[in-house]
Amino acid sequence: MSVAYRFLLASLLLFAWCLLRGLPLRFSPKEHAWLALFGLGSFGVGYILVYYAEQHVVSGLVAVGYSASPLLGMLGMRLFFATPVTARVALASLLGIGGIVIVFYPELARMQPGARTATGALFTALSVLIAAAGNMIAYRNQRAGHPLWQGMAWGMLYGALSALAIGVASGKALTFEATSAYVLSLAYLALLGSIAAFASYLTLLKRIGAARAGYIGVMVPILALLLSAAFEGFRFHALTWAGVGLSVAGNVLILKTDRA
Repeated sequence: MSVAYRFLLASLLLFAWCLLRGLPLRFSPKEHAWLALFGLGSFGVGYILVYYAEQHVVSGLVAVGYSASPLLGMLGMRLFFATPVTARVALASLLGIGGIVIVFYPELARMQPGARTATGALFTALSVLIAAAGNMIAYRNQRAGHPLWQGMAWGMLYGALSALAIGVASGKALTFEATSAYVLSLAYLALLGSIAAFASYLTLLKRIGAARAGYIGVMVPILALLLSAAFEGFRFHALTWAGVGLSVAGNVLILKTDRA
């Protein structure tokens, strides 16, 4: 339900911004269908599956799953937009996946095989695939001329409604925690974690494509570890350094693609 509240608030703020600036908000029924698919993949179903996954498996497995984003992006761009598959992007993607596996190897090694792990792995795989599909649709919408702010407003609204529908269907109550901590965290996620972050990402996606932009799936866990070291007492060990080094090397390599 918090996913629904987060993106509903973000979409309302975006609609208000568009109205304030006089930006047109009308789309054809066909384009609304594409916006709905974009919202479900990027802001709704994909997000919820991550939460379900982390109820069953360690977060390291989810991080490993999302580290495959640039590889999936490369394959998707090739399949749907005939973008050439380059050896450099493929190598950078493999370096990123390998780096994340090494970073989280101690956590992964403690996982116990069983139904819970299989369920979590399934949720992770589905969330990664749906997010990758959302990226492809976002790229398609950009090529079709969807403006950034209006496309985000409608996409986040559709994503919020899908999350709300899943919550209601699964028996969740329509409650709201009216505490200062919850409201402030929700506002932070709506403004910075949703509007600012996705505007930046979608701009990056438009400029360099899904394969290279998808490398954030590798770098986000690295940034999370740095924040954990700064605020939670996490200690870097040899495997951490080795994995971070591989991931950063892949990032440098993938960003140099156009200069090759």
